[in-house]
Amino acid sequence: MEKLDQFEKALKSLKEAAEMEFTEIVRDSAIKRFEYTFDLAWKSIKIFLKDIHGIVCNSPKQCFRKFFQLEYFNEEKTEQAIKMTDSRNSVVHIYLETLAMETYLKIKNDYLELLEEIHKILKNQTQE
Repeated sequence: MEKLDQFEKALKSLKEAAEMEFTEIVRDSAIKRFEYTFDLAWKSIKIFLKDIHGIVCNSPKQCFRKFFQLEYFNEEKTEQAIKMTDSRNSVVHIYLETLAMETYLKIKNDYLELLEEIHKILKNQTQE
């Protein structure tokens, strides 16, 4: 699945930025990398759900809820994915220093791990 390969490359790029010593430029770079990694994550789920389960979803939140219904995610991970969607949308539409810092910390402390888990699930399921 080509989208999954792109997701994997984006995830490595995001991880690299998240592990760098903090500067505002690193923060902004991590946020930008988070945006496109997030987009590749939910679009990979979208393709997976359609190809493997015949389920059509058209938004990140809808895809994450379907992922939950199929028991790839538990309720906690689903809620975290919904919050991640909100964070991604906020950063894209509004730029505030405090919001940028909050999002950067969430990327480092929560979202990177969640995105890695999504990738692992998709990779395992598509190799079976």
